Amino acid sequence: MNQITVSIFLLTYNQEHFIAQTIESILMQKTNFNFQIVIGEDCSTDSTRAICETYANKHSNKIKLLPALEKNIGLIANYMRTIKACDGKYIAICDGDDYWIDEDKLQKQVDFLEENSDYSIVYSKLQKLFPDGTFRESVAKHSRLSNGFDDLIFENVIPSVTALFRNKQNSGDLPSWILNFPYGDWPTYLWTLKDGSKIHFINDVTAVYRMQIGVSAKVRKSGSNTLLVNLGVLKSIWKDPDFYHKKSIVLKAIQKHELGLMTSYNREKKYLKALRQYIFNLKHETLNFKLTKLYLYSIYKSVA
Repeated sequence: MNQITVSIFLLTYNQEHFIAQTIESILMQKTNFNFQIVIGEDCSTDSTRAICETYANKHSNKIKLLPALEKNIGLIANYMRTIKACDGKYIAICDGDDYWIDEDKLQKQVDFLEENSDYSIVYSKLQKLFPDGTFRESVAKHSRLSNGFDDLIFENVIPSVTALFRNKQNSGDLPSWILNFPYGDWPTYLWTLKDGSKIHFINDVTAVYRMQIGVSAKVRKSGSNTLLVNLGVLKSIWKDPDFYHKKSIVLKAIQKHELGLMTSYNREKKYLKALRQYIFNLKHETLNFKLTKLYLYSIYKSVA
């Protein structure tokens, strides 16, 4: 396929009940440019692969189904092989259990990035779909219409199903350390923004995210587990020469996450782990009085 403007990056595994709706929601997009759906199917044991093949055969000009695997390789390895296969100027993400509800999503996002070269990522609001069938509109954590690396390094506020970002893989490969973590979207955004470009938020609901399923949902069940994974990402960024110019803000993010880990352990009544983290933090914090006050307050809140 020539002159692909957007590659929609779609990961799927054992999602036979959802994958058709996901693909249909992408095919309904109204655009004045060419886009491709790049499907990374990870050796499903149900009919997911067969459904993807049916769509790929019917829409061969739109769908790039990656070769079948001999065995399941896991989400993050599948993430890396699929994103490398994206040919477009821009990349959008839509996992196989989510779907889009705005037929103009891609057009609006591409139009913005085409007109604003100092931005690299654009995202929007979404609806959350709970297992009981109820919907709830998400609340954007940042009210500002734009921000950048120095904001996103503290917390990932970009729902992947709403994101569109510049494909910068021609200027270098994504860092291999991403393979060490259960999700790749946040590290990918930070890598995309390391040149100083910015993020734009569109105040529209464009997609539906299914709650309480998938790998990331399992990680988020425990606040301390999420913080530990994020700390691992931040420490990998700290060591990566490509981010050397961002060391100061990365260090601040690491320290904030270490404080958050301490209080999270207390909230989860993991008091011994919290104590160990408190002692660790004492070695690095200059305001020990405030640290001790925060530590004791988090214990109080856990039993109140």
